Amino acid sequence: MATAIKFGTDGWRGVIADDFTYDNVRRVAVAIAAYTLKHEDARHGLVVGYDTRFSSQRFARMTAEVLASAGIPIKLANDYSPTPAISLAVKQLGAAGGVVITSSHNPWNWNGVKFKGRFGGSATPQIIKGIETELHAGTNSNGHKASIEEVDFKRAYVDTICQFADLDLIAKAGFKFAVDSMYGSGRGVLAKIFSDHGIAHIAIRQELNPLFPGINPEPIEPHVAMLQQVVLKESCHAGFASDGDADRIGAVAEDGSFVDAHKIFSVLLQWLLVRKKWPGDVVRAFNTTRMLDRICARYGRTLIECPIGFKYIADLMMERDILIGGEESGGIGYSRFLPERDGILNALLLANVMAEEGKPLGQLVADLQREYGPHYYGRRDLHIPEDTKQNAIQRARSDKTTHSGRYSILKKEALDGIKLFLDAPTPDKGAEAWVLLRGSGTEPLLRIYAEAASPELVNEILASAELFVHSHS
Repeated sequence: MATAIKFGTDGWRGVIADDFTYDNVRRVAVAIAAYTLKHEDARHGLVVGYDTRFSSQRFARMTAEVLASAGIPIKLANDYSPTPAISLAVKQLGAAGGVVITSSHNPWNWNGVKFKGRFGGSATPQIIKGIETELHAGTNSNGHKASIEEVDFKRAYVDTICQFADLDLIAKAGFKFAVDSMYGSGRGVLAKIFSDHGIAHIAIRQELNPLFPGINPEPIEPHVAMLQQVVLKESCHAGFASDGDADRIGAVAEDGSFVDAHKIFSVLLQWLLVRKKWPGDVVRAFNTTRMLDRICARYGRTLIECPIGFKYIADLMMERDILIGGEESGGIGYSRFLPERDGILNALLLANVMAEEGKPLGQLVADLQREYGPHYYGRRDLHIPEDTKQNAIQRARSDKTTHSGRYSILKKEALDGIKLFLDAPTPDKGAEAWVLLRGSGTEPLLRIYAEAASPELVNEILASAELFVHSHS
């Protein structure tokens, strides 16, 4: 019996040798070929890329061969490439879509397949549904074998993202940066941009190591500990980390403290509205900071809240002009570039903000906390049985649940998971407290997210929610 293949918010992922096998990747490639032949102009071909994970290059070559055997011309990356570089190539080449062999931020023993739409961004829910339909139908598409051409996608990508930042200004500002590729496919890219433009920096974890020793390639704590140490030791003004396939960003302030994606998003949004004055609406996922709501309200910008997963933001970018859209996990993108998140581009833009404001990263964050009230955020990942997960979510939704810990629930929202707004203190006009319970779409876990006006309050709310999950009353 064939293994069930379930697509999550950005494609399919599985444990190598367990679920992620040559047979299963072949099945997914056949489904992508069938979808492309039915719904896209397959003559424009597909772009195939891969990350630094175990056997990604081999899986990419096999995927290219399956697609080409269906009569679809293939441009295959000639090296490990950032996922956004593949997305950009799809758009610039007018391809029918793109395939990336990657498992993004997952542990070393995972791999996956992402599909990118012809517009150069995360596949929309409609596209994913179409591929899943072909997968379940077990279609097999064979045609006259098309060509496979190996291509360097990084050069055009670097040229394009460099147009969005004032690199001369960054160089003149005299800041020093730490760059951490977390052994991922962003290796060497940002460091080379900085080197080519005379920007002081130190680069770490640029080498190829598919075991990602000691970390998951996810730019959050505790995995950024080495970056934090380097920022302090080398007296850097900021540190930037990109995840396994370089589409997400994390950052470290000059004092070694971690700067989460919410603060990165807020710093970039404020700069875009005040300095750049680019048009467009703002989109944030359901689990992101409500500081963004306050910034948008101040500058009269429309803010749209969407379910979790960048494909929903990409979908909105198809429909309207989106200034910036982002999610809790560090994925941030711009309509004027691509309907796609990009960790390296966002590192360049953060360096640009620092240069233009003349302030290190931590000071920019502190300014926002003063201006819009203190906002603190936390997340806990609970690896629990499916029945415990579902029971907790159902109880949280129930009208019988009126408190979380010692705080009464003011209202509930169920856009994605269940979010509880709490009657907790908001000192210094800080964040209104909330907690969100949501089952992961790609992993066997329940995530709890919380925001409040102090770190202590965030920790209390998370602890209460975790107790609630494990209590079956």
